[in-house]
Amino acid sequence: MSLTFRNRIALHYMLATAIIMALAFIVVYFVVQGTVYQNLDTDLSYEAKKHTGEIKIVGDSVQIKNKKEWEEREHREVQVNPVFIQILNKDGLFMDKSPNLKKDVLIFNPQQSYGGHFNETLNSRAIRQVQLPIKESGKVKGFIMAAMSLESSKMVLLNLRNVLVISYLFLLMGFYFISRYLAGRGIIPVKIITETTKRITKNNLNERVVLPQNKDELYELSSGINQLLQRIENAIERERQFTSDASHELRTPLATLKGTLEVLIRKPRALSEYEDKIKFSLTEIDRITATIEQLLVLARLDTNAKTTDQSLVPLSTIIDDILSRHKKRIAEKKLAIHFNNGVTLEAVVPQYYSNLILENIIGNAIKYSNNATIIKIDIQLLNSKVVCKIQDEGIGIKKEDLNNLFHRFFRSDALTHKSISGNGLGLSIAKKAADAIQAEIYVESERNVGTTFSIAF
Repeated sequence: MSLTFRNRIALHYMLATAIIMALAFIVVYFVVQGTVYQNLDTDLSYEAKKHTGEIKIVGDSVQIKNKKEWEEREHREVQVNPVFIQILNKDGLFMDKSPNLKKDVLIFNPQQSYGGHFNETLNSRAIRQVQLPIKESGKVKGFIMAAMSLESSKMVLLNLRNVLVISYLFLLMGFYFISRYLAGRGIIPVKIITETTKRITKNNLNERVVLPQNKDELYELSSGINQLLQRIENAIERERQFTSDASHELRTPLATLKGTLEVLIRKPRALSEYEDKIKFSLTEIDRITATIEQLLVLARLDTNAKTTDQSLVPLSTIIDDILSRHKKRIAEKKLAIHFNNGVTLEAVVPQYYSNLILENIIGNAIKYSNNATIIKIDIQLLNSKVVCKIQDEGIGIKKEDLNNLFHRFFRSDALTHKSISGNGLGLSIAKKAADAIQAEIYVESERNVGTTFSIAF
């Protein structure tokens, strides 16, 4: 059976209510039944004890005193629920009975405990009966039996049962429709979420599900969907950004490479010219490769994906490795490296991200330093943080360009130093890597004096 979500909620509510109502009605029925029988038994016990005083014992015979007076009293009084009395001797043999029994007799049940109440029949009609021993000098001389009609009580219980059953069915039907109505109102936010998500497409990811006022499960669902949409939008935006960045940065070197090769094959050339053009093409290919690698690093950092390599290494070791890799360029520019490790204990940092940060910043310091100058690298412990300062004596950065320094493809005053290769991605990578490990980068610079980068790990 396929039911809508609304009908399933209503059905589940109805089933739960049906069980509770059934238990409640059963309890009510048995409480009323117990009350009816208790009142009836109380009256029976009272009547039996009362009529015990109207009995006389003669030898082994037990009889009713003033039986004529009893008959006259029955004729004078209107008895709504008459009491039937019967006397037995100690062997259970009939001795006497009340006039209202006429030709009928009560059935003696020796298996019932004395004083206990039980159901019997009299002339095919239900009665409630009790039998008490008649004692004299501590010896049982006979038994007095009292009985009352159970027909009216049974009728009351039968009517109660019918009313409860009919009420139960009608209440369940009513509750189902009420539950269905309330369930329909309850899932209105779900319908709104469904309608909103249907409107959202790849080109319309900025729309969000309206959050309910109450911070309940539907609020959490709506919030979770909005967060999912935000992640999807960010992923698509990163894809667009990567495509834009790649096309922006690769178009020029590819066009240059293509133009060079086209010129090269137009006519036969000297071997030296072929070698020059091939070397130039290889340089452009290296440039394209480096750019692609940097774009991939940026894309990976944009996804906030943690690298599997979370090892911690000494900061000084990372700096030594970077300086070793740039040893040739340092020698070509006759740079002097002043490295001061002012931390008493060995400072350790995340290897992968720290290497990305320092590789780009130290690489820029080497790239933009003037020949025969000094690069100072200093490690200190400030405010419980390890701070690494890299200071060069290079061309510097204009003050108005400092705020844009970490933007992709931004190069400060790039036209004045065309001879220095670069694509403006290095500091973007450094900033993303710093954000990944909650590090901070500060920069100070003065034109034609130099630049100082401070990284607080």
